[in-house]
Amino acid sequence: MNGSASPNWAAALCTGDVRTAARMISRIEAADPVVETVLAALYARGGHTPVFGITGPPGAGKSTLVDQMLARLRAGGRRVAVLAVDPSSPYSGGAILGDRVRMGRHNSDPGVFIRSMAARGRLGGLARAAGDALQVLDAMGWDAILVETVGVGQNEIDVVRHADTVVILQTPSSGDELQAVKAGLSEVGDLFVVNKSDAPGADRIVAALREALEAQAHVRDPERWNVPVLKTQAVEGIGVDELLAVMWAHHHHLVTHPEQKARRRRTQVRAQIADRVAELLRRAHETAPEEAGFARWLEDVVERRSDPMTAARRFVAGLA
Repeated sequence: MNGSASPNWAAALCTGDVRTAARMISRIEAADPVVETVLAALYARGGHTPVFGITGPPGAGKSTLVDQMLARLRAGGRRVAVLAVDPSSPYSGGAILGDRVRMGRHNSDPGVFIRSMAARGRLGGLARAAGDALQVLDAMGWDAILVETVGVGQNEIDVVRHADTVVILQTPSSGDELQAVKAGLSEVGDLFVVNKSDAPGADRIVAALREALEAQAHVRDPERWNVPVLKTQAVEGIGVDELLAVMWAHHHHLVTHPEQKARRRRTQVRAQIADRVAELLRRAHETAPEEAGFARWLEDVVERRSDPMTAARRFVAGLA
């Protein structure tokens, strides 16, 4: 990859070139504008790889579970990419946990691509660049993409903007067993998993989750996916096969119910476009102080001859 956009980048990615993918994602993280042309070329070629999002509170065992999933998917002959969004280092801004540390046994496998990205303080559990990185991986022809989000409590809803299937992990030590449901995550999660299910209280949280989900079933479309609650012990690999089977069952459900998949996709794209609009406005705002018009509006607000909303509307109108 050279310093300017080239159609060869997109062509290389569509052949599954992992070196180009690694370099491309690095440029995405660096907010290099040169990637925009490549991403635009890749977009039309994507949409064929199922994206599974795995999220949950800190210490739920997400990385261990993803490692077990990888082993089984590879044993079944599937090629898999993993995007792991890690906490940011307070010093460098980079990911604290590296991909080679967390899932080292898969690093030499040509059928696996693992990339860590730093959350950089972004609420919602996904890095700002994660959506673009997934666009790269989607175009590469993997059989499955796993997205593991940083554990940030209840601010993990962003995963639904990118994943086709959302897996929400809980543990018996999560505290309030209805925490996820109360936070509205039942509308986001396609299946719940109580990991570390050999610990005391596991059956209680499973029962509570099932009861809460059942109570909300009356507002669901009869043909909508019935959200299950599963149990796993990720360290021992117990329950992982069943979990994968249900994840693929949900993927099949979306394939056989295209109207539901389309509705979900519209919601995702609306949110993604809103993010892009906000990003473009942010960039424009950073250069706005150099423009006389903005400086005048700024002084009007400072002197209370105008208000922030009016100034913002004028600013946005000037960009049209």
